[in-house]
Amino acid sequence: MLNQTRTDPTDPTDPSDRTGRPERRVRRTARRLMRRQIRRCRAAAAEAGMSTAEYAVGTIAACGFAAVLYKIVTSGAVRSALTSVIVRALHVPF
Repeated sequence: MLNQTRTDPTDPTDPSDRTGRPERRVRRTARRLMRRQIRRCRAAAAEAGMSTAEYAVGTIAACGFAAVLYKIVTSGAVRSALTSVIVRALHVPF
């Protein structure tokens, strides 16, 4: 004796449903997901120029910081301090 239970005809997981409703539901969900993905891609493309501008500003700021640091390190006071540290480090007895 087979156990034959009647299933819900609107259940999308029911393979015995032949009404076509699950297929429509799947297509509708796929279209909705595709539209959402397209909106995300368009939004990301609209902001692509902003990241390029941010990289440019960051690069200019880094170059400015490097120039200031170079001037500080090559100044007379810092140069003599670094030289004395290196000389002391080289003359440490082992």
